[in-house]
Amino acid sequence: MHTLDSEPTLESRYLYRGRILNLRVDTVELPKGGKTKREIVEHGHSVVVVPVDKGGTVLLVSQFRKATESYLLEAPAGGVEEGESPEECALRELKEETGYTAGTIKHLGSFWIAPGFCTEYMHAYLATDLEPGETDQKADENIELARVPLAEVPQRIRSGELRDSKSIAALLMSLFLFPDASDAIRSEPEA
Repeated sequence: MHTLDSEPTLESRYLYRGRILNLRVDTVELPKGGKTKREIVEHGHSVVVVPVDKGGTVLLVSQFRKATESYLLEAPAGGVEEGESPEECALRELKEETGYTAGTIKHLGSFWIAPGFCTEYMHAYLATDLEPGETDQKADENIELARVPLAEVPQRIRSGELRDSKSIAALLMSLFLFPDASDAIRSEPEA
């Protein structure tokens, strides 16, 4: 149980309202007295999916991310649409980005993406019993499928090949469900 006081909001002002996020500035009262401003990015719920085939291979996607000016290797992910459950979103994103459907989907857990300034809350799923199909990528997406053995995930994180935080979190969460691969987490990094 926490013993810290909250920060009552005295005023909120929107600086930007967009298609996927809003930016607001809140003036808050500090617990020890005084006021300050908090810059908040409003973003809806989202999902990240770790699709693992029967051979223990994870289906990841490589896509260009303008904010980083680089291609990132990521687990399929996206925003929950209005009227859609997180699980429905996970299945939709899996199909859109990889072309695969899942016979089994398991909720791994949920977490805040960047709680210091963002309202986005992400739900992580493990998808198994995969069946291939056609991708349904959006017009503004340019995604390439990448197959990575689940047992190689810890080393690919250590090497910096996997640099996306949501993917790292979901992949590590999923490794605990696969005893053979979880040994790789405890192994020493290669010199």
